[in-house]
Amino acid sequence: MKKKLHQWLSDRYISRVAVFILDLMLVVIAFAFVQLLLVLHSHVYMPLTYVGILLSSIIAIYGLSFAILKSYSGILRHSTFRDISLVFVATSISVVVLSIVNTICDSLYHFFMWTNTHLFVHGAVSFAALFVWRLSIKAFFRFTTTSRQIKEVRVAIYGAGVFGTTTYNVLKNSASPRYRVVAFIDDNHFLKNKSVQNIPVIGGVNDLSSLTSLNVQEVVLAISPKLISRKKKDDIATLLMKQKIVFKVAPETEKWIDGSFDVSQIKKIQIRDLLTRLPIEMNTERIGDGLENRIVMVTGAAGSIGSEIVRQICHFPVARLILIDQAESALYDLQQELKQNKVEVDIVCIVADVSNASRMKMLFSTLHPEVIFHAAAYKHVPLMEENPYEAIRVNVGGCRVLSELSVEYKVRKFVMVSTDKAVNPTNVMGASKRICEMYVQALALKGDHQTSFVTTRFGNVLGSNGSVVPLFEKQIAAGGPITVTDKKITRYFMTIPEACQLVLEAGFMGKGGEIFLFDMGEPVRIYNMAKKMIRLSGLEPYKDIDIEVTGLRDGEKLYEELLANAENTVPTYHEKIMIAKVRTVEYERVASSVVQMLRDLNVVSDLTLVQQMKSLVPEFVSNHSKFCSLDKAMMTNNM
Repeated sequence: MKKKLHQWLSDRYISRVAVFILDLMLVVIAFAFVQLLLVLHSHVYMPLTYVGILLSSIIAIYGLSFAILKSYSGILRHSTFRDISLVFVATSISVVVLSIVNTICDSLYHFFMWTNTHLFVHGAVSFAALFVWRLSIKAFFRFTTTSRQIKEVRVAIYGAGVFGTTTYNVLKNSASPRYRVVAFIDDNHFLKNKSVQNIPVIGGVNDLSSLTSLNVQEVVLAISPKLISRKKKDDIATLLMKQKIVFKVAPETEKWIDGSFDVSQIKKIQIRDLLTRLPIEMNTERIGDGLENRIVMVTGAAGSIGSEIVRQICHFPVARLILIDQAESALYDLQQELKQNKVEVDIVCIVADVSNASRMKMLFSTLHPEVIFHAAAYKHVPLMEENPYEAIRVNVGGCRVLSELSVEYKVRKFVMVSTDKAVNPTNVMGASKRICEMYVQALALKGDHQTSFVTTRFGNVLGSNGSVVPLFEKQIAAGGPITVTDKKITRYFMTIPEACQLVLEAGFMGKGGEIFLFDMGEPVRIYNMAKKMIRLSGLEPYKDIDIEVTGLRDGEKLYEELLANAENTVPTYHEKIMIAKVRTVEYERVASSVVQMLRDLNVVSDLTLVQQMKSLVPEFVSNHSKFCSLDKAMMTNNM
């Protein structure tokens, strides 16, 4: 009975209007109580006309006080000290106002209904009634939810190995909430229909449909990330979401303490967990040889990629780590993080703009970097489409400054971080990064220097500043809608640590002049990802959270590519890294075009600057952009 009552009441709330009316009714009841006391103890009989006038005055003044202070706006079952305080203040104000009105009536018209003492007594009784009414509702709901608080949550554990049995012990010993493990799930068919810890193993992913008959409410994934693929996790999540079963994940073994973990570390699975692939095996010996006792410079060090490169480099015995970024606050935060983690590396933080040639020359001449990871760049497509000046100045100009200084000061290794948007670019940002690739590769092939130039190219990274996953999370938290530019749009995804591991690996893999591509897996349809994120939050698309299709943004394209049409790849010893065979450009041509572009920054229009970019990168065809007119003009001239 108690359980049914709670289920019926749990999603029902008394409206504010109803609370307001009920509060006034209690004030009227308090009036009747005080009036009855007067009759019984003082034998004071008031004419009905006076009673009506007095009651109307009380209702009007109390109602006005409640309305002004909104003492009725709180949810009764969650009443707090603040809610009770508002009721007390509203009641006190009403008593004071009624006393003033009563005094004025007495002095001017020699007419009063109650004494001020009676009004005070009425106020006290009204407040007591309002207080008890709220307290009773709160106590009632606490009583009806008691059974819910001690109710067992029926759980199945995905993984019947050591990780799974550890998870079983953690859940079994949890007092609040209380879990009951009713089944293990494991893809090892030899375990099917057997038992672990006296709990049956019902089978693998193909047997998840049987969980409904067991009334399973949650499934906890207890398999090491090294042993389960991204596709398998996604398949499990899809099947569980169809059955309205919550999917959770136990913490990785690295986060265990003394061979176990706490139940609070078991979290609902997130979209990041589903997009994360098997961990990468790095050749730490090769990377260590390249970094040991070297002075390393990271540009864009405070950004999403740059900061993770810094964190990973700190695990190697570098002589000094130079961090450069023009974002002062972000660089300060990174510096404090490294100090707090007690990183045993000599770190120098410098606020500077990489496109400032004289500033960079001074830093090279005094700090003598030997290895450079160039991650500084403007990356937001719509903003750069509106600001080609900055895309050229920072992205192209900064790359030119750093690469030329690397040759001049005999830097051993220069690793440039590029993007899949540089392939067949449809926007200014992508074209600027393609020009950087061309410049670095041309300089490498020139061959009259000691610097080894390497470019790394990959797609979107999960959780980076301004990326789609954090945006969707914020939109879901705000109640929606989620905004998707097109239902067909797809993107490649990689985690930040994974991308940076591959950057370090590729950086010390090649001899120079290579453009390394990373295996990004299968592209993800953003619209489907939005629906999945909503469901993972326990909500339903278009029912709880709407999805709005806003149209492609300036310069955006539906499908990103890792290889241009005329390109092919060559494998490396690392299965996730390939070398792109790309069209090369002579150094003299790309250098002269870039120099001309940089000289023209302050003297020509954005249209002319973009035209110069298209001349250098003929595959740059604008999409959904004001610069599409340039492509039409070029086609007309070629006909």
